[in-house]
Amino acid sequence: MNQQIAIIGAGISGLSTAYTLVNAGYHVTVFAKEFSPNLVSNKAAAFWFPYHVRNDARAKDWCKFSYNFFEQLSANIATGISMVEIIKAVKPNVQDEDNWLNYMPDNSYSIVEEKNLPNGYAKAYLAKVPLIETQIFLPWLMQELQLLQTNFIQHNIEDLQELTTQFDAVINCTALGAKQLCNDATLVAVRGQVVLYEPGFMQHIFIDNQTPSYMVPRKDATIVGGTYEEGVDSNSVNENDLKIIQAKAENILPAIQHKKVIGSWAGVRPFRQTVRLEKEGNIIHNYGHGGSGYTLSFGCAHQVLQILQNEFEWK
Repeated sequence: MNQQIAIIGAGISGLSTAYTLVNAGYHVTVFAKEFSPNLVSNKAAAFWFPYHVRNDARAKDWCKFSYNFFEQLSANIATGISMVEIIKAVKPNVQDEDNWLNYMPDNSYSIVEEKNLPNGYAKAYLAKVPLIETQIFLPWLMQELQLLQTNFIQHNIEDLQELTTQFDAVINCTALGAKQLCNDATLVAVRGQVVLYEPGFMQHIFIDNQTPSYMVPRKDATIVGGTYEEGVDSNSVNENDLKIIQAKAENILPAIQHKKVIGSWAGVRPFRQTVRLEKEGNIIHNYGHGGSGYTLSFGCAHQVLQILQNEFEWK
């Protein structure tokens, strides 16, 4: 197979697509302004959960594909992926948004007994999901791609046409960059802020995605969030918001007030009402994953591969 493929973007969407295509036999060059560790994808509190993509029916298959892929990788400790219990909780008098269960593998969740409910919650589910420690996984993925002879070029692509004549296909994984690159006004920046606590005191993930509140145990920190701020594209933190995050966490898990705070950060998600994954000439767009970048990553990458195999007529 001699087709030359350019991928723009080196976040999780770009790298998962590169990994999928290289392993399918394509020659891949990745262009990006920055590479790991200087990316939002490198900081994300990444665990598998269909966050704000449940209005897109295509996401069911993408989510399940990624779940299975990460579950297989969890057998290799070097990847930084593990299968971890998650408690998904619902407050009293809040409409239970339970259609996320349709995205779960069969028989992979149960309802938490009332006596074991988190403080302040009326209902909760228990499941097991992939936890992706991004500070480990992205460097591992980069190393794997380098071993597979993937080319990496640090260059800011300002026009997709720069590459369309040089490559057989161009995969656009530019996240928020697509807003300007594709003149896509439907793409919205959504800031999320988190507080970092010392690691080692939690063994499971907690999420209330309606508040939103979450706690994620990693080897380097316990990540506690969060915020969902549409239209905010700043990567700076707001001290008042961080205090609110801490107060919510202390109400859910009172013992956390005795744990040491070791930092904070903010990242911007590329949200779109529906993920853009489609062919346009010899370009395939793959962006707009919002807070589900890792959850959708390898599923969307597999879809890109299918488009290349089924919709391109190679010379």
